Amino acid sequence: MRNFPQDTRWIRGLATALLLTAAQLAHAHAYPTHQTPSAGATVTTSPREVVIDFDDRLEPAFSAITVTDSHGKSFADGKAAVDVANKKRMSIALGELTPGVYTVAWTAVSADGHRTQGRYTFTVK
Repeated sequence: MRNFPQDTRWIRGLATALLLTAAQLAHAHAYPTHQTPSAGATVTTSPREVVIDFDDRLEPAFSAITVTDSHGKSFADGKAAVDVANKKRMSIALGELTPGVYTVAWTAVSADGHRTQGRYTFTVK
């Protein structure tokens, strides 16, 4: 005859693991995985755009990028857009940047509605 409590331990362990995984997925947030120009970078030519890749799909209507100089002047050429073919990528076109430090501020709302935000700087020589 089988020992019933021992046979169900693995089922309870599996159920607990599945519940923890589901809870983590339910609280997903979008965080950057790659930026161009990257945080802290020094570039020698004015970039045409800022591109940020995230680890989760974005909600285009609520996600944004801004790029400002040290005086707070915006250098964005239009609004940020989430890539139609890659919902984890957002970009914004830039006007001509003069030498100086620029701040990229981003707001990302993941497809499940969670909001994250951050900022970083890069320098144009």
